[in-house]
Amino acid sequence: MISSANMGLIELAFAFVLDLAIGDPQWSYHPVRLIGRSIEGMEYLLRKLPIPERISGIFLTMLIVSGTYLVTHAVVLLSRQWSMLSEMIIGACVIYFTISVKCLADESKKVIAALKENDLTKARKALSLIVGRDTANLSQAQIVRACVETVAEGSVDGVLSPLFYAFIGGPSGVMAYKAVSTLDSMVGYKDEKYIRFGWASARLDDLANYIPARISAVLIPIASFLCGCHFKGSLRIAFRDGHKHESPNSGIPEAAIAGALGVQIGGPSTYQGGLVEKPFLGDAKNLLTIASIDMAIKIMYVTSILFMACGIGFIICLKYWF
Repeated sequence: MISSANMGLIELAFAFVLDLAIGDPQWSYHPVRLIGRSIEGMEYLLRKLPIPERISGIFLTMLIVSGTYLVTHAVVLLSRQWSMLSEMIIGACVIYFTISVKCLADESKKVIAALKENDLTKARKALSLIVGRDTANLSQAQIVRACVETVAEGSVDGVLSPLFYAFIGGPSGVMAYKAVSTLDSMVGYKDEKYIRFGWASARLDDLANYIPARISAVLIPIASFLCGCHFKGSLRIAFRDGHKHESPNSGIPEAAIAGALGVQIGGPSTYQGGLVEKPFLGDAKNLLTIASIDMAIKIMYVTSILFMACGIGFIICLKYWF
């Protein structure tokens, strides 16, 4: 009989390998898309109620996150009634839907391919699928910078955080995290429409990514060393510049990647027509080039593998000691 701890590790390992092999499926009934539709419907209903926007936003966050957790838990329990194998398969599939290693890499490689063809229009379009900023008028240097920043930030909220919550909370825990992340991406803005309504979602996302982001400050420098980049520079810049970003979490992996590559990222970016002045992270020792994106992807891959190895090792040690 496989213990619950061993079964959880098998589910997670299978999900991770599955993501590396085939990536995230693009279909309309993807769990994250279903969460997104639930958010849209719930937002519409809550905005009809005669209550303050911030209170409505808190209700939205509570309902979506708890509902996602309970539905996922019910599906896993139902699969357990069939057999242990079915439970493991369903659990692994749930976790697999939350990891974005290959998807992030593949989408970034489309930007690389377009840039190598000197097709800025195509590169901007490819970039627009993975960033929130306006891409219509970006130069090649700005496209490269945006892509490197996205890979760096995605190494936490698309890779380390899902793996972290899969380790500590299993399929239900990681899908609840994905609900938090989806809420932030849909309503966690600071514009007039969402500054109050999305407050709870944005704050919960900051809290959810707090520990994984700080783990990245150690793992990304190690991964950078293994990829032939600068360990000391990555670690130094992560701790020097990581706190400069408006987000309490995004700046850490971005600074670590910048330090590893010896480049400077950040600066002015345009979102929905409005100029946003982001802090500069890193030192401009090297120029940002297409190769910078490729190396950032490699570092992201190695960081994810290191996290998996550390997580599995930690759980095995806990079992041995206790």
